[in-house]
Amino acid sequence: VQLQASGGGLVQTGGSLRLSCAASGRTVGRLGMGWFRQEPGKERVFVASRSWDGEIINYVDSVKGRFTISRGSAKNTVYLQMNSLQPEDTAVYYCAADRGTWRIDSYEHDFWGQGTLVTVSS
Repeated sequence: VQLQASGGGLVQTGGSLRLSCAASGRTVGRLGMGWFRQEPGKERVFVASRSWDGEIINYVDSVKGRFTISRGSAKNTVYLQMNSLQPEDTAVYYCAADRGTWRIDSYEHDFWGQGTLVTVSS
């Protein structure tokens, strides 16, 4: 399975971006998917996740009410709608996926995409 992340860019404070992550491969199956982010010189941290069926959705506290994770019409595509962006949201964003159940509170995931850079200017 390959994950392709896209949608990063430069935006002003208060602006919005939508990140996309598309999974492809011969045996994709059902995937729990999520997003992490990593600021320069810091560890990668969890942002949001969504179970395959959408019944379990989690966000880090700092993005609740501003970010929304959703699944596209193509079932193995997940979006991260980011509104009211702040400079502290600046980071490289990575998507990740697990076959079947998303591993909550874990950094060990089956698949990772390449990062997409989000820069929020003040």
